[in-house]
Amino acid sequence: MGERGVALIQQLLRRKPVRQPADETGADVGELSRSIGLVQLSMLGIGATVGTGIFFVLSQAVPVAGPAAIISFVVAGVVAGLTAMCYAELAGAMPVSGSSYSYAYATLGELPAVAVGACLLLEYGVSAAAVAVGWSEYLNALLHNVFGFRLPDAVSQSPEEGGVVNLPAVALVALCGLLLVRGVSESARVNATMVAIKLAILVVFGVVGMTGWHSDHFADFAPFGVGGIMSAAGIVFFSYIGLDAISTAGEEVKNPHRNMPLAIFIALCSVTGIYLVVVVVAIGAQSPSDFREQKAGLAAILERVTGATWPGTLLAVGAVASIFSVTLVVIYGQTRILFAMSRDGMLPEVFHQVNSGTLSPAHNTVIACVVIAMLAGLIPINFLAEMTSIGTLVAFLVVSIGVIVLRRTAPDLPRTFKLPGYPITPVLSVIGCIWIIKDLRRATIYVFLLWVTVALLWYFAYGVRHSRLNRTGKVTESGPELNPAGF
Repeated sequence: MGERGVALIQQLLRRKPVRQPADETGADVGELSRSIGLVQLSMLGIGATVGTGIFFVLSQAVPVAGPAAIISFVVAGVVAGLTAMCYAELAGAMPVSGSSYSYAYATLGELPAVAVGACLLLEYGVSAAAVAVGWSEYLNALLHNVFGFRLPDAVSQSPEEGGVVNLPAVALVALCGLLLVRGVSESARVNATMVAIKLAILVVFGVVGMTGWHSDHFADFAPFGVGGIMSAAGIVFFSYIGLDAISTAGEEVKNPHRNMPLAIFIALCSVTGIYLVVVVVAIGAQSPSDFREQKAGLAAILERVTGATWPGTLLAVGAVASIFSVTLVVIYGQTRILFAMSRDGMLPEVFHQVNSGTLSPAHNTVIACVVIAMLAGLIPINFLAEMTSIGTLVAFLVVSIGVIVLRRTAPDLPRTFKLPGYPITPVLSVIGCIWIIKDLRRATIYVFLLWVTVALLWYFAYGVRHSRLNRTGKVTESGPELNPAGF
């Protein structure tokens, strides 16, 4: 290999020095505001997670795995838990915007970071669209119970499902965009309120749903075997996206070295416990065969158990309000990934321009919401959910590898949390992610590979020339550079 080839490889694998977050933000565009405390940060994680899976993904998972969908949630939760510990170590050591994209840039190099960034953009953008579609289903259920009518399919379904455009989903994305443009502190307060509402609603579901319990619903526990359990685990895994959403807020968190790891564990424990309780109650109250293609599933279950519309109406009200918070946080995460990639020169500068009044990336937010609204209005939910899962899994996988790399390249880097069982824990996390990925549908994997290929072509056409490391000339080949503060 000639000198030019070696130089090219060094350029593609150059690593970004680990710096203080304040040094990362360009002074010419302003800085993000540190206004999020521990409780609000934990609520961001819970808000991005509870609702995404529980309120509507059961209609996708139970037909694939049967009652063993309970095990699917456990498998997904275990893998997410292993990865959460990896996230906690990196988030405590490097509290910056960009999540696993920034972690990959500091540990694996520029080209892998762009690929991870593509995974994150897919993960967040498609997840926001999927949740918005689910919100539309619950809105229709609420309108039917309260006013006796539903929105026509032409304006509430995707073209593949017999409609023209899903307008409620588009409207939800637009509302979230308006709130995010106003500023992150306002968005965090609204999210915390909505998380409290959704948790209260799920408690009502658990109490009322138990009155319709039938143990015979669990008789044929795993009709589709291990393959069905793992396929369902891949479908529901996107429900754990909230863990990654916490790490996107690194530059807007008070005392990030302490609060980032704590918030990740608070969100993980809360979400896993809530998911398992609701899944068990749902299957106990309704035959697994009735989940297939069921719209607004939890509301329908309560209506069947009670023979009345009020429990379903209550749940639909809670879902309409609380799924808003899921969409809000996921779009927030998407904008911060775009912000970090733009700041590094991987995307045009418009994506990291901060509004001087609200200290939010307003242009970035508007562009992201337009794209997400198009996906939500035109693509069916089942495809969106699985595409989100593979993006999440790849991001989790890279974070696990990043922990191993950073332990070797920067052993003296101060870490407010060090995951136990190293190196077995991150290795198990990698294996778990790969195990779930292999059971996803081939079409999902092919579309994902095509997306990553497009992102890499963009990097060679734009990112290589505009990389901030090119402009500053600060390339790290042996590992992250540490400043006097230690990070």
